[in-house]
Amino acid sequence: MSSFEAETRAMHQLIPILGHMGITVVDAGPGHATVELPAGPNGNHFGVLYAGSLFTACEVLGGIVPRASFDLDGELAGYVPLVKSAEINYLRPGLGDVRASGTIAPEEIERVRAEALETGKSNFVMETEIKDAQGTVVATMRATNQLRKMV
Repeated sequence: MSSFEAETRAMHQLIPILGHMGITVVDAGPGHATVELPAGPNGNHFGVLYAGSLFTACEVLGGIVPRASFDLDGELAGYVPLVKSAEINYLRPGLGDVRASGTIAPEEIERVRAEALETGKSNFVMETEIKDAQGTVVATMRATNQLRKMV
């Protein structure tokens, strides 16, 4: 099993609806991640991707990128990523399978780590875009997330 398959399986166990939606992790590393959203279960009443599914594909990256960027099983054990606010812009109809990619600026990773260890929490901004198979951007999201000590 690849690390992306393991991350997908873990994501589906933590948030079962993501499995029903068919969202899979196709890339993840420090400061970035990409998920695929299949058209099949995510269509709407007029043949394009449902807006809520597009939102979810972006929002879930606020958990995947931190898992790939911070040592949440070691130094930052007990910390969890959570979303505080998000704004999405739907630019074009989503047709077919799409991929959502999210990033945290590299300099932010160290700042968030240090601030979270010092204060128990740290906010960070996630920039996300969704592209169709032709590379056309169909939506963008800017979300404020937080890495927060919960235990």
